Amino acid sequence: MAAPTPPRTGGQILVDCLRIHGVDTAFCVPGESYLAVLDALFDVRDSVRLVVARQDGGAAYMAEAYGKASGRPGICFVTRGPGATNASIAVHMAYQDSTPMILFIGQVGGDFIEREAFQEIDYRRMYGPMTKWVASIDRADRIPEYLSRAFHLAMSGRPGPVVLALPEDMLASVATVAATRPYQVVQPSPSAADMDHLAGLLAAAKQPLLMLGGSVWSEQACADVRQFAERCGVPVMAAFRHQDLFDNRHPNYIGDSGIGVNPRLAARIRAADLVIALGARLDEMTTQGYSLFEVPVPHQRLVHVHPGAEELGRVYQAELLIHAGVQNFAHALAQLNIDGSQRAAWLQTARAEYAAWQQPQTIPGPVQMQEIVLWLRDTLPEDAIICTGAGNFSGYVQRYYRFPKWRTQVAPINGSMGYGTPSAIGAQCAHPGRLVVSFNGDGDYLMNGQEIATAVQYDLPIIYVVVNNGMYGTIRMHQEREYPGRVHGTALRNPDFAALARAYGAEGFLVQETAQFMTAFAQARASGRTALIECRIDPQAITTTMTLDALRARSLAARQ
Repeated sequence: MAAPTPPRTGGQILVDCLRIHGVDTAFCVPGESYLAVLDALFDVRDSVRLVVARQDGGAAYMAEAYGKASGRPGICFVTRGPGATNASIAVHMAYQDSTPMILFIGQVGGDFIEREAFQEIDYRRMYGPMTKWVASIDRADRIPEYLSRAFHLAMSGRPGPVVLALPEDMLASVATVAATRPYQVVQPSPSAADMDHLAGLLAAAKQPLLMLGGSVWSEQACADVRQFAERCGVPVMAAFRHQDLFDNRHPNYIGDSGIGVNPRLAARIRAADLVIALGARLDEMTTQGYSLFEVPVPHQRLVHVHPGAEELGRVYQAELLIHAGVQNFAHALAQLNIDGSQRAAWLQTARAEYAAWQQPQTIPGPVQMQEIVLWLRDTLPEDAIICTGAGNFSGYVQRYYRFPKWRTQVAPINGSMGYGTPSAIGAQCAHPGRLVVSFNGDGDYLMNGQEIATAVQYDLPIIYVVVNNGMYGTIRMHQEREYPGRVHGTALRNPDFAALARAYGAEGFLVQETAQFMTAFAQARASGRTALIECRIDPQAITTTMTLDALRARSLAARQ
């Protein structure tokens, strides 16, 4: 047993525990409810970077994105009441996106609890459905125990968020505790019987597919999957917003299933005789509203591999359910050697369909977003990180960009708006030496656009792209489809985004025709500063494939 350390306050014990577990970055909006923690962080400011956001939801988004980009729990501190409710948006995302994250919330002191004191909330009831664990640390001497459990739980099985409340009097109290060890990542492994069963299914399959998703991958796991795909001739696709798990330039990659899926890929999934879903939850977006596989028993032979036992059999009764972490399963997968020569035509046709889907389709107006994304695809370094918010604008990135390697995509799988701006800060903090480009819609950007001030304050050379069409485009699309011509509540009157960026101290550029983007991007990158490029696109360009007028006409025709 480790020897006890000198007496410390609860705030000091907590910060020391964070350092033991490898934390070097934390995000916050300061609050009087956890001043003792801020004071302890002052003493370690050279080893733990504290990034102070402008709104609690932005801080929590930063932590969630840090978790995605680093594979380690993102750390966030917010104050009680309003801080906790603001931060809940990112906790919900971390839960649905399977992102490791720990949110610390200041809480009223023990002598005030259960009296509905100032800004008091019952965090167990509030956060229970959207976290892996919610607890209140009521004694300073138990902080090491609680933090050890929090880190282990956030990273084990299906990763996700943990919320810990910090009563104010507990943080100020003094205790003597022993040091703990760093957390360990615990993931299950497939059995030999599982792999033998899978080998038999693969040997018999003429039209197999491998679908990749989930979190807590590694570079080696990606390499193992690539080795398997090449050796066995299996086409590889990505679940919704997991395109960076397999090099999109590789001849075995055939696209992603999500919003705006390639119709030929959707047909190919339905035609497959074997689908191996590795790490993916098989959620609504990935399965096209649960239509790609019948519920509960798919007609395709389905092998579902997931680190969370609770996910296996949740919706689909797969032929083979394997409880395994993606890294352990990928290692076992690489050992399989199944002749794939008889599947060459299946693979080559699927790849050709992906290449055809990536051919640019002209949209209305002088700004062609598909040309911009294709230019970025051919220009950016391989390790550039692309962050996106939520909205139809992100379809250009998902369709036309080719993610070359692991951890180059940070995107909201749960479709939460306002993510693009703060997520880029989290990603840049996780990888300071890499280029980060953030795509945002106009409605999306203004939900958390104030966080550009945070990027400027910490001298982060992020390049923000704001796609401005003067509306909540995704909702307008649904509105025209369901109630054609009855436009209400979706129009936006926007500021001059480039001028607004300059007011924050960032570089600001306006793009009103495609060629201007390349010059603006080069200047933004050369500046080495936070920069924003506003791209004003024609409102008719509602998706990568359809105009507003065409959508309305189709909807009206369907009603006649």
